[in-house]
Amino acid sequence: MEGFHSWDHAGLALAHAVRTPWLDGVFAAVTWLGSLAVLLPLVLLLWWRRRSDRNAAFVALALIGASALGHMVKLVAARPRPDLFPPLIAMPEDWSFPSAHAAQVTAFALAWLLRPGTAPDRTAIVVLFAAVTAVFASRLYLQVHFPSDVVAGALLATLWVLLLRRLPAW
Repeated sequence: MEGFHSWDHAGLALAHAVRTPWLDGVFAAVTWLGSLAVLLPLVLLLWWRRRSDRNAAFVALALIGASALGHMVKLVAARPRPDLFPPLIAMPEDWSFPSAHAAQVTAFALAWLLRPGTAPDRTAIVVLFAAVTAVFASRLYLQVHFPSDVVAGALLATLWVLLLRRLPAW
């Protein structure tokens, strides 16, 4: 456990060390790409426009399931938010582990790329990878998650989407 503790602290120290007013604004905006406030309306719009398309349902179920699982794990783990450096946004009121933003953006991106009957194109891969990476970085830069929270959120979502994709319905 000590290895994770020092790794988490080093990650937050690095994020704090590169702070600039310009990056403060960029990451405060970018972090919203992992929020249900952005992703859920996007998924619902996709579903509404393609109600007969099971791919829209797959992406919606991937996002909603990953979010629900992440929030359930938060309740069990009950890990406090980091307090090594001042956060740059209002500290979320829920627990830290795992990062729901990381889980949600990972689930959305991976589900989009693994939609049944489709093959992802390189542009989609690059754009989604960049968005996911930016959200991960934003959670650390803003000092609202430990690095292990972000990794755990991404892993949880990846496992969920891969499990969901293996179901016979898809």
